[in-house]
Amino acid sequence: MSAERLSMRKVREVLRLRARGQSPRQIARSLDMPRTTVREYLRRADAAELTWPLPGDLDDQALEDRLFVKPEDHRAHRPLPDWTLIHSELRRKSVTLSLLWDEYKGQHPDGYQYSQFCDHYRRWAGTLAIWMRHEHRAGEKLFVDYAGDGIPWLNTITGEVHTAWLFVAVLGASNYTFARATPTQQLPDWIDGHVKALEFLEGVPLVLVPDQPRVAIKRPCRYDPETNPTYRDLASHYQVCIMPARPGKPRDKAKVEAGVLLVERWVIAALRNHTFFSLQEINEAIAPLLEKLNNRPMRKLRRSRKELFLELDRPVLRPLPSSPFEYSDWKIGARVNLDYHIEYEKNYYSVPYQLAHQQVDVRATTKAVEIFFRAKRIASHPLLSGPHKYSTLIEHMPRAHREHAEWSPSRIIDWAKRVGPSTAKLVECIMSERPHPEQGYRACLGILRLGKRFSEVRLEKANARALACKSHSYRSVESMLKNKLEDLPLPSIAVGTLPVHENIRGGDYYR
Repeated sequence: MSAERLSMRKVREVLRLRARGQSPRQIARSLDMPRTTVREYLRRADAAELTWPLPGDLDDQALEDRLFVKPEDHRAHRPLPDWTLIHSELRRKSVTLSLLWDEYKGQHPDGYQYSQFCDHYRRWAGTLAIWMRHEHRAGEKLFVDYAGDGIPWLNTITGEVHTAWLFVAVLGASNYTFARATPTQQLPDWIDGHVKALEFLEGVPLVLVPDQPRVAIKRPCRYDPETNPTYRDLASHYQVCIMPARPGKPRDKAKVEAGVLLVERWVIAALRNHTFFSLQEINEAIAPLLEKLNNRPMRKLRRSRKELFLELDRPVLRPLPSSPFEYSDWKIGARVNLDYHIEYEKNYYSVPYQLAHQQVDVRATTKAVEIFFRAKRIASHPLLSGPHKYSTLIEHMPRAHREHAEWSPSRIIDWAKRVGPSTAKLVECIMSERPHPEQGYRACLGILRLGKRFSEVRLEKANARALACKSHSYRSVESMLKNKLEDLPLPSIAVGTLPVHENIRGGDYYR
């Protein structure tokens, strides 16, 4: 039972007991009340000409009004500030209620004191929608999300009906709203939505507040969510902080929830009877509806989102960087193969050979592939087009592989010329007889190394003999040098009549 109802019940008992002839002392003892209180009740009843029994239609409130006449409230004549203006000013950086009260008292010296000023403001703010109760500083937070409903469009080439999804961004202080249709809700479109939203605002806020979808948050968590690397790159490019809303806490992102609702009502619903044939058509239709939404006065604040944006957010937004963010794709934990290459999109890129079997992170843009080991960039390659191609940097190779990579037919022939013309000629013959010159590299290098074992003079003679005998191989040259055949005269083969033998039939046999 409330104190007021309890007090009025005791007043009725006091009047009833007095009507039965009891004295104030007896009434006080009976009701366990101070005698002074009993006498005060009786005095007020006599002044109000109330006797027992009380009229039947006199309820507790009416009885209280007759017994306890309230003095005139002089505060009712005190001037009240424009709470809408106060609410808007509070969103400015470093503006507090204390400062606004001081300015109010400067204009109205007979106005409310600070505590009453704050009480009146909080009661007024309590009449706003619940998402308005959060205090958002100008230029501080940009809330982002996708609308739940999409807009269908028809592909005239395939006849398929696709759905365009609306990316929505809302500034915290002014409620200034952005919306754009994207083909999917995947990472490239999520990133592109942010880039276009910041271009629409012509500035950068301090904080991005997304939900915790997989496209933005790699590992959702209430306390320590892990941001997607590409999303983290975007935040680094624009120098913003990402503060995901807590899972299951819609008030953390109430601004964008309300923004999504408005977009669904004033954009998606307004376009429900339109037939679109491309995303470009949808975005062209969204633009005027979005402008109309931002120019509509808000019911409680009596000002439009655009007016508040120009007054509050726009002056404090940081400037955009010189170039927009370039989308990048990340591959975390790629394993380096034994040939010190990593695979990305069916192409292969080299890293320093010491990192074979290690795990690295790969970042790919439309132009380049960057490779990181323990957050340090260790390699950069142009992006290869087409599958099964290699990009190998000489400095990534071990010494032996580097020397092999530097081999070429002309370079090996130049080495052979230092020994002699016969050696150079034999090397040319060996490489020309192979389907591919590189198949003869080993044989040629082996022949050149024989000069260290047997001297280059003997090697030149042996190579001349090999050319004469048309024996173009490493084994033949090595055999000649081992058996010291390089100085022997070449055997002459006489061309004339065949010798007489019983197994030789002779030319007459075939006539």
